[in-house]
Amino acid sequence: CLYRVLWIVCRAICVSVFGVRARFVEPLPERGGLIVLSSHQRHLDPVLLGVACNRRLSSLARSSLYAFKPFGALITALDAIPIDRKASAVVAMKKVIGRLEEGAAVIIFPEGTRTATGRLGELKAGFALIAKRAAVPIVPVAIVGAWECWPKTRLFPRPGRVRVEFGRLIGAEEVAALDDQALVAECAARIAALDAAGRAARGT
Repeated sequence: CLYRVLWIVCRAICVSVFGVRARFVEPLPERGGLIVLSSHQRHLDPVLLGVACNRRLSSLARSSLYAFKPFGALITALDAIPIDRKASAVVAMKKVIGRLEEGAAVIIFPEGTRTATGRLGELKAGFALIAKRAAVPIVPVAIVGAWECWPKTRLFPRPGRVRVEFGRLIGAEEVAALDDQALVAECAARIAALDAAGRAARGT
C-alpha cells in the first residue's frame, strides 16, 4: 500500500513538474527476475524509473542511509537493497543476485556513478556477471533530460522535460550466449541508441 501511494504521488509530481514521458519498445515482463539497466544522470533517476513502470522496482541503497531508522524503514518498505560500499563487491553482487532469484526487478546503473556532463559514460562489466549468475533478462534504458533539470550547479531541481526510453528486452538465453565483453558492448550500443532517440524526441 505504501509503495502504491508513493508511486501515485511521485508520478503526479514527475509528470507535472518534469514532464516525464516514457516509451516502451515492448512491455516489460510482469513477473520474474529482471535487470533494469539504465543510464544515470541525477539523484532523481530511481524515482523516474519507478514512476515510468507499473511493475515494482528495487534499487540499490547505501547502507549508511539506514542509520536514520525512519528513513531506513521507508526505503526497506520500497524494496531497496542495502549495499555496504566498504564491503567487497562480491558481497554486494550476491545480494543483488539473491533478490533477482526471488523474482524482483532490480535497477542497476552500469556507469557506476552519475554523469558529470549529461552524456553517457563507459559501462562497467559487473552487471554482466550478475545477469548470467541469476539467469535473468536485461532491459536497457536511457534517461534523458534529468541532468538538465538538476545540474550540479543547482541545489534543487527545476522544471523541465524528461524522457525515459525502454528498449527491447535481452532475453536470459541471449545473455547466457554472449560473453561478458560482447554483452557489455551490446548493452552500451542499445543504451546509446535509446539516449539518441530520447534527445531527438526532446529536440536536444
